[in-house]
Amino acid sequence: MNEFSLKIWGVRGSTAAAGPETLRYGGETSCFQIQAGDVLLMVDCGSGARNLGNEIMKGTARDIDLLFTHTHLDHICGLPFFEPAYDPSFKITAKAGHFNDPCDLRDIICRIMSPPIFPVGANTLSAVSFKSFKAGDTLKKDNGLIIKTVALNHPGGACGYRMEYNGKSMCIITDHEMGSASHDEAVLEFIRDADVVIQDGMYTRAEYPRYKGWGHSTWEHVVSTCQRANVKTPVIFHHDPRRTDDELDEIGLVAQQMHPRAIVASEGMVFKP
Repeated sequence: MNEFSLKIWGVRGSTAAAGPETLRYGGETSCFQIQAGDVLLMVDCGSGARNLGNEIMKGTARDIDLLFTHTHLDHICGLPFFEPAYDPSFKITAKAGHFNDPCDLRDIICRIMSPPIFPVGANTLSAVSFKSFKAGDTLKKDNGLIIKTVALNHPGGACGYRMEYNGKSMCIITDHEMGSASHDEAVLEFIRDADVVIQDGMYTRAEYPRYKGWGHSTWEHVVSTCQRANVKTPVIFHHDPRRTDDELDEIGLVAQQMHPRAIVASEGMVFKP
């Protein structure tokens, strides 16, 4: 089996956004499912992970690599509701590489899974083991999947991922704020010539001055960076929870005028480069 695919299970940033104005693009927070041959990989475990977990329970795969871009709440809040994590027949290896100071991934999960915040402790995640690496490291799987990493510009740190398999490449760049020359240049080279790049474009150019320093980029920056890097398919991601479906439609139309293959991310989208 040589399948290489990526499915989006959550598209929002900061907090989930349920309601009639987010039905088409979706309201769950960051979660991705990547299949590379016999390797099942997840990136982030936001609220979208609950639905992904229900789907995984129906299948036969039992080994999962779970990579976190970082550990802000919108990217980890789905773990307590991810059903395979409680099933000892699974083997889930959770990893993070964004830490700027000595920190332990398990300790962070314990903070959100402990009274009085949550009634069930992190020690009940019987299928999960926790590991750390450094952004910039390359992670390799025995089947030939190569996972490259890069440090992003975000409060507390964040890590981007580039998955390469059978001559194809897909990147996930969230959360990242434009404006740091060294980070922007590193990201530009990191995504160069990729088939698919899913990148944080939370704000519009007009909105950005109000939120400068909050750790996110504009969708215009995403598309222009992908143009410069010769990316085949740019995907605008990490939508502001206030952004309506109609507003995302408008962004998509303008984005396609800049890059004919630009896409606004929606839940359920599948990419097979």
